[in-house]
Amino acid sequence: MKWATAISRETSVEAALRECSEAVRSQLGPGPVSLVLAFVAPHFAAYYPRVPEAVARHLAPEVFAGCSGGGVIGGGEEVEWSPAVALYAARLPGVEVTPLRFGDDLPDLDGPPEAWEGLVGVRAREAPRFVLLSDPFSAPTGELLAGLDYAFPGTAKVGGLASGGTSPGTNALFLDGEVFTAGTVGLALHGAVVVDTVVAQGCRPIGPLMQVTSCKGNLLYELDGEPALEMLRDLVAGLDDRDRHLATTALFAGVLMDEFREEPRAGDFLIRNLLGVDPRGGGVAVGENLQDGMRLRFHVRDAASAAEDLHAMLDAYDEATSGTGSTPASGALLFSCLGRGENLYGRPNFDTGVFREHLGDLPVGGFFCNGEIGPVGGDTFLHGYTASFGIFRPAEPA
Repeated sequence: MKWATAISRETSVEAALRECSEAVRSQLGPGPVSLVLAFVAPHFAAYYPRVPEAVARHLAPEVFAGCSGGGVIGGGEEVEWSPAVALYAARLPGVEVTPLRFGDDLPDLDGPPEAWEGLVGVRAREAPRFVLLSDPFSAPTGELLAGLDYAFPGTAKVGGLASGGTSPGTNALFLDGEVFTAGTVGLALHGAVVVDTVVAQGCRPIGPLMQVTSCKGNLLYELDGEPALEMLRDLVAGLDDRDRHLATTALFAGVLMDEFREEPRAGDFLIRNLLGVDPRGGGVAVGENLQDGMRLRFHVRDAASAAEDLHAMLDAYDEATSGTGSTPASGALLFSCLGRGENLYGRPNFDTGVFREHLGDLPVGGFFCNGEIGPVGGDTFLHGYTASFGIFRPAEPA
C-alpha cells in the first residue's frame, strides 16, 4: 500500500492538475494507480467539468472521486481561499475500491439491512470502510450516516461536505468521469486495508458533568433536577474572565456517548451547538435530540482549546497503536472545518503540522469542509468546527 499527495497553486486548472499528477506519479513510481481523490478550489468552478478527463489522461486511475473545497490540503500545505488543486492518490494491492453515488432516495431505516447492502454494492461481511463527500444543500447526510451505521456497524466512515459554493448547484462532486452538483459520492474500501479514525472537535469542558432530568426533543429543561437555564447562568457566572468571554461567543453542549464511562476524556463527548434559550420556559435548545438520563457537560472553543484537543486525540491514537504490533500508517485524509485553519489559529498548515508532529511525515490530503463526518462513541455523525482524520494502514497479514 502506498499513498501520495501533491498540491498546486497554478492559476490554470489544467496546469495545476498536470503539476499534481506528475508529483504523485513520481511518488508512487511505475505501475497502476488504484485511486485518485481531487479537491479543487472554487476559483476553478467554470472548469469543474474538465477535471475528471484531465485526471484520467494523466493518471488513468481505476477509481476517481473528489469535490470542490473552499480550501484544499495536500503536499504538507493547507491552501485556503486561493486558487489551488490537491490530489491524493494510492496504489492499493489487495484492496477493492467501490465507487458510490447516493441521491435522496435512500432505503427505509426500518427495513432490512440488505437494502443498504444492495445500494452500496458491498456486503456487510466484507467490512467496507467508507469515504463520503456530500453536497451541503441537497444531501440527506444524517439519514445516510444512520443507514450506513445500521447496515455496516463498527466500520469507519469519514468525509465531509463539499464547500466553495454558496448556493445550491454551485458545489462539485466528482466520481469517475462525471461531475454532480447534488447528493453524495464516495468510496467503499474493503480487503487488505484498515481505516482508523481520529475526530478532534476542538473544545474543552467547563463545569461539572450533569444528568439530563427533563427534556423534549432538542429542548433541555432540567439538569440534575434543576432548571437548565438557571444552571447554565450560574455556571457562566462562576467562570474566570477568559472563559466567561468564550461562553458568550463559543459555548457548546457535550453529550457523553458512553453512559458507563465514569471519567470522561477528550473524544468521549459529541459536541453540539447551543441554538438558543427560552427565558420564560427555562429551556435551552441544543443541536441534538436529547433523552432523559443522558449526561452532559458544557464546553467552550477557541484556538488554544482546539489545539489542545487535537494534540490530545492524536496522542491517544499514537499511544493506542504504538507497540501493539499494528501495521504502520501509510497515509491519511483530513476533513477540516472552514472555521479552522488560519482563520482560527492565525497561521497556516496548523492541523497538518500537528498531525506530522505526532505521526510523522505521512502523505495527508483533504479539504476544508462545510461539515465533517466522523465517529464518536461508535456512531457516525456530521460535525462542525472539527478535524476528522481517516488514517490508512495495510491490514494485518492473514
